Amino acid sequence: MGTEVCNNKGAIRISNAVIAKIAGYATTSCYGVVGMAAKSGKDGIWKLLKVENMDKGIKVKVEDNVIDLGIYIIVEYGTNITMIGESIKESVKYNVEKFTGMTLGTINVFVESVRVD
Repeated sequence: MGTEVCNNKGAIRISNAVIAKIAGYATTSCYGVVGMAAKSGKDGIWKLLKVENMDKGIKVKVEDNVIDLGIYIIVEYGTNITMIGESIKESVKYNVEKFTGMTLGTINVFVESVRVD
């Protein structure tokens, strides 16, 4: 699944996985973010994803060329979660719109765990 942008010269198809990767890289570059989170199917525990699987921590919904995202993260203990969420929203919005040429609708950030060293 994904989206298609058409003009008189042809069409460009962008898959949801590509949109999720762009959003994942933008998210993990933000201060305080340890990484992306995904729920384990067997036991229901949230786990930290490796870089190559970071798109599994993002839910993408595209409707009428508007992208809605759900971003699941793990944050570092002692950081301001509100500021991290706002930073993620700004970074993701900028990067996804820049690379896809589409507009973002809602960006929901879900903090699933806190890492304590």
